[in-house]
Amino acid sequence: MVEDGGGAIITVALEVTVMALVALDFHGTLTTADLTVLLGREYDVAGEIRGIAEQGRRGEVAFARALRQQVALLEGMPEARVDAAFERCKLRRGAADLITALRQSGVHVAIITGTFERGVEQVLDRAGVAVDHLIANSLVLKNGAVTGDVDGPLLDAGKDRALEELVLAEGVDLGQTIAVGNGRTDLPMLRVAGSAIGFDPEPVVEDACDVVVTSIRKLRLHFEQHGVIDV
Repeated sequence: MVEDGGGAIITVALEVTVMALVALDFHGTLTTADLTVLLGREYDVAGEIRGIAEQGRRGEVAFARALRQQVALLEGMPEARVDAAFERCKLRRGAADLITALRQSGVHVAIITGTFERGVEQVLDRAGVAVDHLIANSLVLKNGAVTGDVDGPLLDAGKDRALEELVLAEGVDLGQTIAVGNGRTDLPMLRVAGSAIGFDPEPVVEDACDVVVTSIRKLRLHFEQHGVIDV
């Protein structure tokens, strides 16, 4: 409601978009760790894996090719050492509470990440939190060891397609989605979402963002101020 010059109260109808789904990146957003680098450290190939990752961040190597090259270096790695590496990864402080608050507010939460489903699931389990959807790639293991292969939906398709297929399955509009990410591979998802939030984004990403935040606390505050999370 607003008041006109004569003191009368005028009711104004405002169109408010109710956000139905928040899609979160994992590396660099929900965690500071890189699962692939942690695997490399456990298997004594961290330097080679970091080098490939840097090429990918600079756009010199396509994401799928870079990931396949990294995983090939892990061939023969015992399953127990895979899990030992994943144990070193944890969510940022406040991330688990943020996810819980979103879901309690009726917002569906998805993690869309090019990293490994097994590792993300373990991190979430240790934090005592769950999401509605996890779209990730799979580290292929056979006979108790890494085969050197990787499989999954985010090799030959981008995060934009993953988000589009997800909203179709959920029966919501892309305009009702918020994407949160920080890196080059998040750009397609950020561009198609109803609202794009950069989490301490790389320079190449920042221009595609409607909002930039630098911490989980500030991300939660943004959600509260815009009615995404109930307060």
